[in-house]
Amino acid sequence: MRKVLVMGLPGAGKTTLSKLLSARLNAVHFNADAIRANINKDLGFSEDDRIEHARRMGWLCDQVTMTGGYAIADFICPTPATRAAFSEAGNSFVVFVDRVQSGRFEDTNQMFVPPAEYNIRVTANGAPDYWAEEIVRKLRPIFDPQKPTALFVGRWQPFHDGHKALIIEGINRAGQACICVRNTAGIDENNPFSFEYIRARIEHGLREYDGRYIVMSVPNISHIFYGRDVGYKIEQLALGEKLDALSATSVRKRESAAWPPPSR
Repeated sequence: MRKVLVMGLPGAGKTTLSKLLSARLNAVHFNADAIRANINKDLGFSEDDRIEHARRMGWLCDQVTMTGGYAIADFICPTPATRAAFSEAGNSFVVFVDRVQSGRFEDTNQMFVPPAEYNIRVTANGAPDYWAEEIVRKLRPIFDPQKPTALFVGRWQPFHDGHKALIIEGINRAGQACICVRNTAGIDENNPFSFEYIRARIEHGLREYDGRYIVMSVPNISHIFYGRDVGYKIEQLALGEKLDALSATSVRKRESAAWPPPSR
C-alpha cells in the first residue's frame, strides 16, 4: 500500500513524522496547510469543506501512487466522513498520531473523532525516528530468505508484462519470489541486455512488491534436476492466452523499432 495518511490533532507531530517518512520512502509529501495555501484556497473549515479538502488530498495522492510512487498526506482528517473521502478511490495506510489530547483549535477539538481503525498508532513513547522506522517496516517489508519462496529462472530478454504477471502470481501463491537471471548477455542477437539492465527493469516492473522478491545473476542454467522427493512443488502457471502469447522477441522488436514521423 503506497497511499499513506498521517492524521491526528494539530500539534501532534504529523509533519515532523511525515518529513522523516518521505525521506525514507522517497515519497511525495502533501502537507494540508501548503495545499490549502496553494491549491485549495476556495475551501474553509466547515465540515463540508473539510470533506472536500480530504477528497482532493486523496486524489493528489492517487496520482502519485498510480505511477508506483509513495504519497504521504499530512493533515488532521478529523472525522469518519473526511477519512472516507480521502480513501474514496481505494484503501490507504493510516497512521494515527495520538500524542496530544487536544489541539490549538477548539472547533477542531470538538469535531475530531479518533479513528476506530488504523494501521499503526503513534504514541508519545518513542522518538520520531523510531516511529518512522516502525512504519517503514510495515509499508516496505524486508525479504526473508527463510520464508517459503517461489523460484523463477529465465533470461528475461527483456522483462515484459507477461513475465511480470507470472512472477506476481508466484508471489501471491508462495509469499515471495527469487528471480534468477541467466547469464546470457551478448551471446547472440536474442540476448542483448546486461544483467544490470534486466534487474533495473524487473525492479521497476515489480516496484509495488518491494521486499517480496530478490533478483540475482546465475550461470546460463540449461538443466534443472533434483533427486529424491525433497518437497519442491514444480508447477506451470497458466495465465491465459493473451499473456501467454507475449514473447521477449516481439517486445524487443517493438522497442527497437523507429518512432514513426508525425503526420502532417
